[in-house]
Amino acid sequence: MTEDATLGRLPAGELWWKAGIVYQIYPRSFQDTDGDGVGDLKGVTARLDYLAWLGVDALWLSPVCRSPMADYGYDVSDYCDIDPLFGTLADFDALVAEAHRRRLRVIMDFVPNHTSQDHPWFRESRTSRDNPKRDWYIWRDPAPDGGPPNNWISNFGGPAWTLDPATGQYYYHAFLREQPDLNWRNPAVRAAMLDVLRFWLDRGVDGFRVDVIWHLMKDEAFRDNPVNPDYVPGDPEINRLVQLHSADQPEVMEVIAAMRAVLEEYDARVLIGEIYLPLERLVAYYGVDLSGAHLPFNFQLIQTPWHAVAVADLVAEYEAALPPGGWPNWVLGNHDQPRIAARVGDAQARVAAVLLLTLRGTPTLYYGDEIGLGRVPIPPERVRDPWEHNEPGRGRDPERTPMQWTPGPRAGFSTVEPWLPLDPQAETRNVEVLRDDPASILTLHRRLIALRREHPALSIGAYRAVSVAGDVLVYERLHGDEIVRVALNFGHGSCLVDVPPEAAWEVLLSSAGGRRGEGPQDGRFALAGDEALVLIRRPPGAAG
Repeated sequence: MTEDATLGRLPAGELWWKAGIVYQIYPRSFQDTDGDGVGDLKGVTARLDYLAWLGVDALWLSPVCRSPMADYGYDVSDYCDIDPLFGTLADFDALVAEAHRRRLRVIMDFVPNHTSQDHPWFRESRTSRDNPKRDWYIWRDPAPDGGPPNNWISNFGGPAWTLDPATGQYYYHAFLREQPDLNWRNPAVRAAMLDVLRFWLDRGVDGFRVDVIWHLMKDEAFRDNPVNPDYVPGDPEINRLVQLHSADQPEVMEVIAAMRAVLEEYDARVLIGEIYLPLERLVAYYGVDLSGAHLPFNFQLIQTPWHAVAVADLVAEYEAALPPGGWPNWVLGNHDQPRIAARVGDAQARVAAVLLLTLRGTPTLYYGDEIGLGRVPIPPERVRDPWEHNEPGRGRDPERTPMQWTPGPRAGFSTVEPWLPLDPQAETRNVEVLRDDPASILTLHRRLIALRREHPALSIGAYRAVSVAGDVLVYERLHGDEIVRVALNFGHGSCLVDVPPEAAWEVLLSSAGGRRGEGPQDGRFALAGDEALVLIRRPPGAAG
């Protein structure tokens, strides 16, 4: 049986992760089944039918391994067990089996850069300087003045080094002091972590999203990072320095190639790398001869101004930078970034959905974006994110609030007060209310996903820029004789969009709803403010 036959819904001959759509789930906030206000694995399993109905192809779970939760699962104390907050290994196995039964893939979050300080490896490492596990982490003597070994800054603010009084050395942590960094220059660490991948692959996991993959290697000489001349006071403290020596080191490519080789031992698995780097560095993570990550995560849409020209330039630059055979990917938001509706507003969030689901490459959809969740207010007493405690105003809680399923108490997420507040509009902004509304943003997402399935041009086709003028961006997707044209209005005023006259064109979808089957008037389509159109070329005489 081919890999496509096992999934059963993708175009023949294409890898599932190329033609498919990934849906990110933050498990704490998806569905609570045991009444503690926190989502769990049984909750994800209970909502698989929704994901199948929506039409996505894979679910990516943010961390569910055992953890003290200093950084909500990104501080792992046991890589081969499930945290009791989320359930058990049996619950995980049941989730994978039920997902596969619905032809859904399961991608795990793998956090290899650092562990929890409560991990047995670190507990052993800190007992003495000559402990066999000492070199599993990054320990350094103090500077001559007794301070930290160098000037590196934690990504959450403050120094990236913490002194261990018992042994008189500092350990390095790129994030919280509760998250000591592993020493990936140690072959024993590499072997142990690659075995972690095999543990989950043997349980049927279809791939991994690798957390902060560009951080895994540090400068061997631990040189100071240079001062950032472009630093703006008020920006996150990490931006004070250029991260020249603390991340993105050449040797990291060997590590990623080793991970990729493990996945190649299994059929049709995917390696996704979290990488916040400029495009010219991002694309290097595909590796030599595509031996690196299948999909180095492309966050550029999150960081690019929401204007037609800026987006057009980004797409052109990204497409030009991709290595031969490298497959693109796009994302509008995640658990670390403000939601798309919070950034661009409700009306443009619909345009953004069309952009995400019609560009060439694998799209990743963040849970809740399909129902239009925006920035949910978090009262000071409800703040959970450690970054917010360290650097007020940087918190990520607003994009991690519970999924909203039904009207009524707690939006169907839990029977008790959720761990984070719900959207004040939860009574109307929920799956039950929106799923049968033909004009809802949820219906728009489902129709876009169905169009990708129906039209190979949208899932695996080529990309061709057409025009960008004022607030309107137009591009095409092509596969065989099929041409699909997308027109996006980033502005609030109406306009007209030309189409070539040599063939019949008609509307496949409008982000505003309706208009399907509509043709042009005098060779033009009217485009309302905050509207996106997906058009298809019908050869003369062809049936619609």
